Amino acid sequence: MSLRLDELHHPVSVTSAGYAWPDAGVQRATIPDLTDLSVIIVSWNSLEYLSACLSSVYAAANGDPIEVIVIDNGSVDGSPDLIRHRFPAARLIVNDQNRGCTVAFNQGLHLSTGQYVLLLCSDTVVQPAALHRMRAFLEAHPDAGAVGPQLRYPDGRLQPSCRAFPTYTTFVWEFMGFSRLFPAHPVFGRWRMGDFDHQALREVDQPRGSSLMVRREVVSQVGLMDEQFEMFFNDVDWCLRMKQQGWKIYFLPSARLIHHGGGSVRKVRPRMILMSHRSCYRFFKKYQRSIGQAVATRILGLALLASAGIRYLIARATGPGYRFPTQPAAPPFELRAVNNT
Repeated sequence: MSLRLDELHHPVSVTSAGYAWPDAGVQRATIPDLTDLSVIIVSWNSLEYLSACLSSVYAAANGDPIEVIVIDNGSVDGSPDLIRHRFPAARLIVNDQNRGCTVAFNQGLHLSTGQYVLLLCSDTVVQPAALHRMRAFLEAHPDAGAVGPQLRYPDGRLQPSCRAFPTYTTFVWEFMGFSRLFPAHPVFGRWRMGDFDHQALREVDQPRGSSLMVRREVVSQVGLMDEQFEMFFNDVDWCLRMKQQGWKIYFLPSARLIHHGGGSVRKVRPRMILMSHRSCYRFFKKYQRSIGQAVATRILGLALLASAGIRYLIARATGPGYRFPTQPAAPPFELRAVNNT
């Protein structure tokens, strides 16, 4: 299966997930297939999403042989059994505990063999042509180290997925509420890119790491993800390191995915709040280069600590929490192998 470069932005209507998706048509032509693409999926107790995610990956490959690696972080909901029985072509690695998203992605990067690698969260659904479009874009733009697709919520609403690299002033506006009050302002809304409608191809700092395609050369040059960022800011740090090495990163709206968002995070939201704030502090500490920046990082750390504490208590008081099954759950599906070849 292949695409011509001139097809990358031409709209073709198709119905998927209950609404019309433009730019999803694929025609056989001259661009190479996906034999050099590896897809790495990280999963933790995401049984309710996995089948749709994996099925969409194989469907989007449209018959091309594709390397799929699933790293399971110690799930106890029957997820590994689903993969073994329904997707035997996928390579499954089961960790004995939740080692974190970053460690799991790095495991997949170590094992993968493709010249292009797609990092994918398990609560995503790949839309038709998305894999071919991202793969073709990287091949056509040798200065591009990574590319991110457009994300949509399951109901079809646009999901903002690009951000600028954060600065110290970013969090001044965040804590003062200006970024929320004036999301499209070029200063107050810079970090969240509130002035970008996510409809045009453009170079960006950082697409969301839930679906990011990178070329192998970048991984070899820049290295793996920094494992001090267990789940949050791992993509921010990785993209920044790519930029520091001279690579460009792009947002490609004609490649589209459905992203439920926080499929695993919601199950342990209070703990994720603490983890996200800690990762933010570690990010700024990693890149501080002067005494002034070190002082600013300490001040930011105190503000993040206070924010994390308040949000943690609210989440504990209002959230339903998540109870782990006492034993692996029987998969609520018929154990039928999916033909992935």
